Amino acid sequence: MLIETELTPNPATQKFLPGRAVMTTGTRDFADPEEAGASPLAEALFSLGDVTGVFFGQDFVSVTAAEGTDWRDLKPQVLGVLLDHFASEAPLFHAGSAAEIVIDEALSEDDPADADIVAQIKDLIETRVRPAVARDGGDIVYRGFQRGTVYLAMQGACSGCPSSAATLKQGIETLLKHYVPEVTEVRAA
Repeated sequence: MLIETELTPNPATQKFLPGRAVMTTGTRDFADPEEAGASPLAEALFSLGDVTGVFFGQDFVSVTAAEGTDWRDLKPQVLGVLLDHFASEAPLFHAGSAAEIVIDEALSEDDPADADIVAQIKDLIETRVRPAVARDGGDIVYRGFQRGTVYLAMQGACSGCPSSAATLKQGIETLLKHYVPEVTEVRAA
């Protein structure tokens, strides 16, 4: 089995492509070892000691290393864990858990009067933004729309990336303002 690796815009995070589906639907972000308890693979990656984040995408796993960690040392260990997991065809999540189901919390209920605007925003995020963010080893989640401001959460390689603020402001905000004139600002949630 060959696992390809890709650098991401976040120097602390690398993207690993096992050549098969990782998540059948959705994504899953593990920000700490306690959250990783839902997944044998995430647990194994956090057990390496220098891992501070794990993200499962549709066909990739992004791993974030602790500050000061040299990827030349960590990468072979991560590859070993991934190879063992995928070669053994072990489950991604522990049996009997609802860990694969993640309900994204909105900041607040969207105003029903904004339903058409919110639908346009969500469609643009789904069709234009998410695929681009996934190529960089992450994901973006809609959190709400209030008085012209769109709230989004970055996950995976995009969370904590030095260029995430620029991505939100210069990339996503520009796109949304162009197609949805009611959007005045995009903020991280």
